[in-house]
Amino acid sequence: MIGRRVVAILTALLVAVQVVRNAGASQFAETRPTVAAKIWSGRPDVQLSLAMTEIARAARAGRPVPATAFASVADASVKDPLAPEPFLVRGVQAQLAGEGDVAQRAFEAAQWRDPRSLPAAYFLAERYFRAGDARRGLVEVGALARLSPNGALTVGPYLAAYAGSPTNWPALRALFHDDPKLAGPALAALAGNIATVPAVVALVDPRQKVEDAYWLPPLLGTLIEAGQYDRAHTIWAKMSGVRAGQLLYDAGFSDRRSPPPFNWTLASSTVGLTERQPGGRFHVLFYGQEDGMLASQLLLLPPGTYQLSMRLLGDAARAHALNWSVWCDKGAAPIASVSLDAAAARGWRFTVPRGCAAQWLKLSAVSSDMPQQSDLTIAELQLQRGPPGA
Repeated sequence: MIGRRVVAILTALLVAVQVVRNAGASQFAETRPTVAAKIWSGRPDVQLSLAMTEIARAARAGRPVPATAFASVADASVKDPLAPEPFLVRGVQAQLAGEGDVAQRAFEAAQWRDPRSLPAAYFLAERYFRAGDARRGLVEVGALARLSPNGALTVGPYLAAYAGSPTNWPALRALFHDDPKLAGPALAALAGNIATVPAVVALVDPRQKVEDAYWLPPLLGTLIEAGQYDRAHTIWAKMSGVRAGQLLYDAGFSDRRSPPPFNWTLASSTVGLTERQPGGRFHVLFYGQEDGMLASQLLLLPPGTYQLSMRLLGDAARAHALNWSVWCDKGAAPIASVSLDAAAARGWRFTVPRGCAAQWLKLSAVSSDMPQQSDLTIAELQLQRGPPGA
């Protein structure tokens, strides 16, 4: 299946490369053939360019390839025996005739003459996958990704489809080891499906830095959507290199590296701005004109009572527009909430009920008829278990 999919997506790419590459020649060949003949008469590179463009267009339109195109290629191959195009054409002819071994040898000869030949890599990938030679097929896919515009992103979904079977993982590991740029798009495609999450875990390079793992946020989102919170947190902690088991992560607002949702998601929007500051402080700027979220973090608190405390710096009189709230994941309403000034003055005690496996701690703001800007700083934030029965 992967062979067919790679072939389908790259057929258009192959045609586009030939058409763009030969735009100048084909423009005159189509509109003013006598001019083209006078300017480029007999040159093998022009003959090959025009013939390959004609073959590509015929293939795209589903028409038979004109015999004149093959004749032109044959003539040019005599003039330029090191050109790869005649071997590509011979390979296509052999493949259409059901001569698979002859086709493969022709494509290999074309690639030997031009290791950067996109068509050669394309046809060899197809041949190897059809023959069940996954290792060599994936090598050619890697070549396609390197030679094509945005190749890694183009090939990524098809490598992901190939990764659906664990038997293919060793070959993919070898490919990703040789060409790490291919891993990201493939892992990102796998991360969006709960059924292929095991493939991500199996194929990821344990040495990869969390800053480069752009597949990690979609993977965590997929696991959280499926309710697999502990699994998501374990993967997040391992990739981030952080200690698990904290009630509230980064209460000192010092970790700018680990991604959400088990670290803080901070706002920078028309609602306001939140940012970490040195000394374990958290700056909150609410513009006062729109309701919205300013910060959040996903927690995994067992059922029970908890106490949130903090110190508030700035004009506490303007803190009433901001509030903390706790929501069960996928809950329609908060299970508890408190204004920021009240939490700072007395602490905030709330209870997590049974059946609430994961909770969002949110800092939000509410606008008023007379908008006022709130500029505050939170310090010494702590979350602790409350006394039993509180």
